[in-house]
Amino acid sequence: MNLSTLVKGIPGIIPGGLSIKDFSMATQTSEDMTKIILDNLMQNGIGEYREEQIHFKDSDKLKTCIIAISMGSPIEEISRMLEWQDFESLAAEVLEKREFDTTKNVILTKPRMQIDVVGIKSGVAILVDCKHWNNMTHSALQEAVKKQIIRTKHFVSKTKVRGAIPAIVTLYQHDLQFIDKVPIIPIHQLDSFCDEFYGNIEEIQSSV
Repeated sequence: MNLSTLVKGIPGIIPGGLSIKDFSMATQTSEDMTKIILDNLMQNGIGEYREEQIHFKDSDKLKTCIIAISMGSPIEEISRMLEWQDFESLAAEVLEKREFDTTKNVILTKPRMQIDVVGIKSGVAILVDCKHWNNMTHSALQEAVKKQIIRTKHFVSKTKVRGAIPAIVTLYQHDLQFIDKVPIIPIHQLDSFCDEFYGNIEEIQSSV
């Protein structure tokens, strides 16, 4: 796939159904170029034609951005095209595919706290805080970890889970890392992290 063609298509990835003309207007490209962009996207599993419209899922924009970054597009440029909802949608989709009972935007009270995504499987929860910052400093990550640990303790006190794991999901970094035993997970590695979820429970849970 041509990188510049891929990046041109990102603004047109709008969840729901839209016509080729709508996509052309959103991406500011000709209809001929629109068809090329859409063909490239669909070859990578992004979007589908249905009833003479192009249908995108909530997570498709972020998936496309991850492909663009992996092909060498600057993270700063790509991150400007994303909203925090894009991260929530993809994180929730990954957990759902791994058979977690998944909820977005969980609100806790007394005190009021919000958790981006909660997935529960076999009585153990993973609480995800989605960060699409493009310049995650170590101190910023430490502060995010501290807050997520507090949210996780509050969640455990309010629910009947037998355990919970705080996690931070970021736009792009090379490897999974831990701060205070809390995993900092690149969004493109969340699926493999979930694969090893139960193997990580004892190592991580002692942070909560």
